[in-house]
Amino acid sequence: MIWRPFTQEKTTAPAVKIVRGEGVYLFSETGEKYMDMISSWWVNIHGHGNEEIAEAIYSQAKVLEHVIFTKFSHGPAETLVENLKKLLPPNLSKFFFSDNGSTSVEVALKMAYQYFRNMGMEKRNLFLCLEGGYHGDTFGAMGAAGKSSQYHSTFSELFFSSHPIDVPEYYEGVEGVEEREAKVIGEWKQKLLAIGDRVCAIIVEPLLQGAAGMRLYRPEFLEKLVHAVRPYGILVIFDEVMTGFYRTGKMFAMDHTNIIPDFICLSKGITGGFLPLGMTVTTEKVYDAFLSDDPRKTFIHGHSYTANPISCAAANKSLEMLLRRETVENIGMISKFHRKAILKNVHRRRIFGTMSAFDVESSTQRDYIVESAFKEGIFLRPLGNTIYFLPPYCMTEEELDKAYAIVNKFL
Repeated sequence: MIWRPFTQEKTTAPAVKIVRGEGVYLFSETGEKYMDMISSWWVNIHGHGNEEIAEAIYSQAKVLEHVIFTKFSHGPAETLVENLKKLLPPNLSKFFFSDNGSTSVEVALKMAYQYFRNMGMEKRNLFLCLEGGYHGDTFGAMGAAGKSSQYHSTFSELFFSSHPIDVPEYYEGVEGVEEREAKVIGEWKQKLLAIGDRVCAIIVEPLLQGAAGMRLYRPEFLEKLVHAVRPYGILVIFDEVMTGFYRTGKMFAMDHTNIIPDFICLSKGITGGFLPLGMTVTTEKVYDAFLSDDPRKTFIHGHSYTANPISCAAANKSLEMLLRRETVENIGMISKFHRKAILKNVHRRRIFGTMSAFDVESSTQRDYIVESAFKEGIFLRPLGNTIYFLPPYCMTEEELDKAYAIVNKFL
């Protein structure tokens, strides 16, 4: 029997067998058709069965399927780096390949920690994080989320030391958020006086905490927080695994701020949902700290499938499609539709780019809505009592209207 992720097999219904995907739809072996309103864990940004990406994969597979990425390099990886450089701030110029979101975060954490060791500052071994953050399921990524994480408490005794920072949430109708932000920043300015010179890095999901329930916080808070840690030389890691590639309406969530981090972690939508690929991008200052005649200063980290050429080919085609006028226009349409759509009897509604989320009062209500919508062909996967839409960019206005109408019926 297959052991599914994030699933209690004893109480969960058997899996629905999917035989085909096309656009926003998934088709089961028994003929049902489901609208994928969460882009299959947020990765299928262009929808399912995209022929252009499939063709790019096919063409690359006939030429070079894989090669060890130590002695050798290859065109698809070099092209991907050049394509991403055009979209990122100039100082984010050094690219390290891995194979998923967790490992892209793991790389950033290890680089930040070793950076200070290579610089002779071994006492910097603490990390700052945001309360409720989620950065993946490897041990470093779990540790970076902190011991209070709802996902990783089983393993918390094994984590390194991280300090969580309260998040002043932002949603429609919220009151007093500026006061709460000022309180948090003030408290952390005091705490940093005591521990600032021992902190290695701060890691955040910029502006949108996905697994925490699509929680939003304001750009102004993030900017003030980063300005508070900068005087201590603390490195800044932006985990854009979920928020990258137009999910928030701009190419990256950091583009909504005036902050340029020391690291940005990328994955999920980078290949359009076809193949695993992760990237950690950092600065020349960090990179230079690893250049040495001393082999102990080498960054000893890698994956068998680092910079897999087929994955890189998929990513290059996905980026090409992402920058097309029609894609950008459809992303704008989705965002506008979310903002104008009416939802009944919901709480704490929040909208950010292509993400639309709301809360219901109980798990009973949540299950009723999600299961009823599924019977009518709308696939949702809630986060606690949060129900959200995060559709592929190929979705039409008519399809969005249908999805909202069905969910509204059960609300």
